[in-house]
Amino acid sequence: MNTFQKNESKETLFSPVSIEEAPPRPSSPPKKPTPKICGSSYPLSIAFIVVNEFCERFSYYGMKAVLTLYFLYFLHWNEDTSTSVYHAFSSLCYFTPILGAAIADSWLGKFKTIIYLSLVYVLGHVFKSLGAIPILGGKTLHTILSLVGLSLIALGTGGIKPCVAAFGGDQFEEKHAEERTRYFSVFYLSINAGSLISTFITPMLRGDVQCFGEDCYALAFGVPGLLMVVALAVFAMGSKMYRKPPPEGNIVAQVIKCIWFAVSNRFKNRSEDIPKRQHWLDWAAEKYPKQLILDVKALTRILFLYIPLPMFWALLDQQGSRWTLQATRMNGNLGFFVLQPDQMQVLNPFLVLIFIPLFDLVIYRLIAKCGINFSSLRKMAVGMILACLAFAVAAVVEIKINGMTQPQPGSQEIFLQVLNLADDEVKVTMLGNGNNSLFVESIKSFQKTTQYSKLHLKTKSQDLNIYLKYHNLSVHTEHSVVEKNWYSLIIHEDRKSISSMMVKDVANKPANGMTAIRFINTLHKDVNISLGTDAPLNVGEDYGVSAYRTVPRGEYPAVHCKTEDKDFSLNLGLLEFGASYVFVISNITSQGPQVWKTEDIPANELSIAWQLPQYALVTAAEVMFSVTGLEFSYSQAPSSMKSVLQAAWLLTVAVGNIIVLVVAQFSGLVQWAEFILFSCLLLMVCLIFSIMGYYYVPVNSEDIHEPADKQITQIQGNMINLETKSTKL
Repeated sequence: MNTFQKNESKETLFSPVSIEEAPPRPSSPPKKPTPKICGSSYPLSIAFIVVNEFCERFSYYGMKAVLTLYFLYFLHWNEDTSTSVYHAFSSLCYFTPILGAAIADSWLGKFKTIIYLSLVYVLGHVFKSLGAIPILGGKTLHTILSLVGLSLIALGTGGIKPCVAAFGGDQFEEKHAEERTRYFSVFYLSINAGSLISTFITPMLRGDVQCFGEDCYALAFGVPGLLMVVALAVFAMGSKMYRKPPPEGNIVAQVIKCIWFAVSNRFKNRSEDIPKRQHWLDWAAEKYPKQLILDVKALTRILFLYIPLPMFWALLDQQGSRWTLQATRMNGNLGFFVLQPDQMQVLNPFLVLIFIPLFDLVIYRLIAKCGINFSSLRKMAVGMILACLAFAVAAVVEIKINGMTQPQPGSQEIFLQVLNLADDEVKVTMLGNGNNSLFVESIKSFQKTTQYSKLHLKTKSQDLNIYLKYHNLSVHTEHSVVEKNWYSLIIHEDRKSISSMMVKDVANKPANGMTAIRFINTLHKDVNISLGTDAPLNVGEDYGVSAYRTVPRGEYPAVHCKTEDKDFSLNLGLLEFGASYVFVISNITSQGPQVWKTEDIPANELSIAWQLPQYALVTAAEVMFSVTGLEFSYSQAPSSMKSVLQAAWLLTVAVGNIIVLVVAQFSGLVQWAEFILFSCLLLMVCLIFSIMGYYYVPVNSEDIHEPADKQITQIQGNMINLETKSTKL
């Protein structure tokens, strides 16, 4: 190139050229304005994104609602294996967002990443549904299909998690920052609406519909899969309306290399003669462009704020574990409605649907009118405090439950009750050991005992000498017992005399809010008792005692029974949450076999409604913390790293679950003390986060989202036009 050409190039590069003097160009069609929703500032494209998120969350939570039961009753895994695979799947769903963010930011862009990984998502549902068809192969094939399906679903749902929220934020111009903040609230609203509806519907599809002679897991997995197809179709329909920022290249690798070079360069130039630089990342200026260094600075500042966040999720995610276990020891009868323990989890998404508009339209506006600067970081800190209060309330409820539970026998102690099934009263006397004053009065026939009596033993196991007086008969009997157990001494007629037997009772309340029952058969024939879908319970003749069977709480007015020559039904009445009952089958009336009912372990007394305050507090905490955190992460993120930051946000959830596992495994605390521990830990973390937030200087969104050359062009406006065609060599 000669000198003239070079001079011409410089002149055309830097000299302003008026529009009239510019060489003619082919006219381009004017850019169409982005369609808005009902004349507002909200782009129409976000409607497709919100509907997509609703359907996807319905798909995910609907499938997950019946997953554990599928492992237990369809694949016939034990409880430990089912629980391990369930939590492994949940953890994988929160680790794969890193992969999805890397693909979106460095290769395909957010739109294509969502489309392609949604196809993977749908394929996972197909495999999962096929694995739930009983006639398709055996257990090995079902297991393989299920694990492959879950892996694909984890890749799909985790891969699109960080992309969908950020892609919705991309649809807004920077001048509509307030509308973008409202969008994140609506986005979170759609998540909880999908979760709420699917948690009710999918278990109904499993249990109320029968296919292939059993619960229809294929339908329970197929309907969520269909919703994922709808989600993909709705998202694709809005393709022409979306603003699709192109991927910024392999930004993850660039960030890592930039940080590594800055650290190594600073280490090489640690001499005191070399002048210091304002920021440690400025040591990468010799190799990397200034814009990348600015973006990495913004990224590291936000990631530093993320360090305390996992502790919040450690508390929030215990709604499905510790709080559900607490609910199993409470009474779910609300009078107008009966709640199962695991149904209390539905309260969280239900309250979210109420609290999001309440906070956005009422509370935040009232605070603003009071002149209080309620920034994003302050909202998140208040959310942490509310979560602390929720666990403090949970600890109080736990202490109240413990105060209502029966005491347990200690060392060299047993608890004993007497059931007199004879036709007249019996006098019971304990010989020796100082226990002869326990049963002072005679025990009447079929008398309901109010409580167990505590007996003291000389050793850990001992033979009890018992003296029975019935009519004019005196019977001496001996029974062996072992410390720390509950026993029933059953007295019954034996021809013209009486006899007794010692049986061990259940010591603890039934798990999961179930009811424990067992039968004593006074008839002279074996009885088979049908209880639900399980195998019939067999009770031997002549005072045979059955094993315990757990059944759901409810009314049992006509339980079918059968002997070798007769069918009849028994009215067991109402079986309450957490109770243990003994039913004595007798034929002492002319109406046929009847049952006499006695309660060994009383029902749960504390109403499950006592959990409402802790759920309300933790849901308010979630709205202030999670919704605000999503919007804050987007507003402070460099344009090239939005999906990466969304993935890092989701990664804090995975770390929070690990914290729960560590504390639960190694703390060794009683439950109420563990609740207090979590509350105190989060309170300390909140204090640290508040100090960090105090010194955090929010970045102007215009400085983040607009590159330097665009800012220069905006300053010059329409007065100039830079001609750059002749600068290409």
